[in-house]
Amino acid sequence: MSETLKIFVGGVPVGGGAPVSVQTMTNTDTKDVEATVNQILLCEKYGLDIVRSAINDEADAKALKEIKKHIHVPVVADIQYDYSLAMWALENGADCIRINPGNMKSKEDLKKLVSALKSVNVPIRIGVNSGSIATDVIDRFGGVNAKSLVSSAIMETETLEDLDFRNFKVAIKSSDIKTCVESYIEYSRLKNYPLHLGVTEAGPYEEGSIKSAIGIGTLLLEGIGDTIRVSLTDEPYKEVIAGNYILKSLGLNKQGINLISCPTCARTNGDMITMVKDFKAREPKIKGKMSVAIMGCHVNGPGEAREADIGLALNKKGGIIFKKGKILEEVTRTDAITTLIERITEIDNEHN
Repeated sequence: MSETLKIFVGGVPVGGGAPVSVQTMTNTDTKDVEATVNQILLCEKYGLDIVRSAINDEADAKALKEIKKHIHVPVVADIQYDYSLAMWALENGADCIRINPGNMKSKEDLKKLVSALKSVNVPIRIGVNSGSIATDVIDRFGGVNAKSLVSSAIMETETLEDLDFRNFKVAIKSSDIKTCVESYIEYSRLKNYPLHLGVTEAGPYEEGSIKSAIGIGTLLLEGIGDTIRVSLTDEPYKEVIAGNYILKSLGLNKQGINLISCPTCARTNGDMITMVKDFKAREPKIKGKMSVAIMGCHVNGPGEAREADIGLALNKKGGIIFKKGKILEEVTRTDAITTLIERITEIDNEHN
């Protein structure tokens, strides 16, 4: 796919070949500054790039100024309908405004908002979803489907283009994976604005993560998508974890470990499940990116896992540490995970 335009949400580039960023949305009362800050800081620990918060009233908007003093990621102010809330959020440091231009009752208010955004170079995030499609569009295309979603997105896009405003990204979300994927593919053929990917209302952590991985992953493999949010009925930090797992699985992560481990079989030497859990509990935070393998026998590692940057393969005596398929050393079962972690840290320090 062709490269999208690049915009900046605070200091985070979105589109134009920039790394895919991971987002979440706070579920605290935004005006509860302490609770909101604590939630964002927890998400930052798991690799958050951009956060979004609902702005329901003037107090929420004014809270942004204090919130931003204590966090390290840009904030998207989520606005529904009310022009004045968008202006208040902008005045208090919002790094991006999430609106549907078509939902703003007064076109004059939209013009004023766009003018204010231009003056400080703050972008808009257009958010189109299954619940925001106008009735006449639904009737024209025979229901809520990819065609009606894309038509809505194009109308929202052209509303801003008519105001000579192109500093925006677009989200076209559905809870149906196929509809979601088809919508993004079709929109990307028509416009080159950066795309915010997500399967909306995906559900609880387990089901929602799988749905999102299928939908978001399919699009990213096609070269479509510039920033992502995994929408879950769970704590926001889990959305960040899931989002980064998707990027790691596709080799799109900026840093961190992509863990490869075998599913176990009768050839497995030792308690693989416990060892992998032990590794995850002590997984080192690295500056670069690295693929790490933990395998239960010599067939899987360093055989099938020979491309891993570093790995552990269990054998009857204990195990071996290997690097790109080459055996480095033998280890005891007791020291295996500790030694693997030490080697990971050494390699990361050498290269970063």
